Amino acid sequence: MGKIISIANQKGGVGKTTTAINLSAGLAVLEYKTLIIDADPQANATSGVGFDQKTIKTSIYECILNEVNPKDIILQTKTPNLDIIPAHIDLVGAEIELINMPNREKMMKVVLDKIKDDYDFIIIDCSPSLGLITVNALSASDSVIIPVQCEYFALEGLGKLLNTIKIVQTRLNPDLEIEGILLTMYDKRLRLSNQVVEDVRTHFQDMVFETIISRNTTLGEAPSFGESVIMYDAESKGAQSYLDLAREVLQKNNMTRIDVTKKLVNQEDHDK
Repeated sequence: MGKIISIANQKGGVGKTTTAINLSAGLAVLEYKTLIIDADPQANATSGVGFDQKTIKTSIYECILNEVNPKDIILQTKTPNLDIIPAHIDLVGAEIELINMPNREKMMKVVLDKIKDDYDFIIIDCSPSLGLITVNALSASDSVIIPVQCEYFALEGLGKLLNTIKIVQTRLNPDLEIEGILLTMYDKRLRLSNQVVEDVRTHFQDMVFETIISRNTTLGEAPSFGESVIMYDAESKGAQSYLDLAREVLQKNNMTRIDVTKKLVNQEDHDK
């Protein structure tokens, strides 16, 4: 059964889509079968892995509202082990259409229940809002990663998001956990960036990932080529950072490929 992780923050420009694409690519490169769900009407994750959103006829919208089987619209990306369910601008209307539907907060969970056994990880790229689609994503997820940029007002709105997560945990999904807070857009030359890192780590301690995503030119260039930064330039600092994040996620979930029992047996044999 795959683990479902939402990438969420109602604040725009914090690196949600960049993280969704590149964390997914990192997990895929590490040989974990991974699916991206593009749940943002802007469809940047869709174009960011090489698909022209203008040619997308069927998206997550049809799965949620028209009961289209998600298995029928999964697209394979250029990265081995990485697939995507695309988004379309029609997703904007889903918020309104869901309002009067019974069980409206759990429509995405119904969709993902059909495919979660086919993947090791399902990563949901949420829109920059706390609307019904984001609530649907959180209701369907096992955990949430919160990207926070290392800039002024970094903590602005974070309290509101954490409150929304608490409400979802109480009313809709008691198993939802915070996978971690991810510091993004870090520039070690700036005193402000370093201050934000210190403040976030002080306030949230173990909830913060060790990996920090620095500002990096290749992270901005890769989407224009329809590739993850790992496929675009595997040697870049951005690629290495997201591979580190992928490894950290695996470690947190005890999903490293090393068989610990076997390792201990081999060590005992060596000691003899």
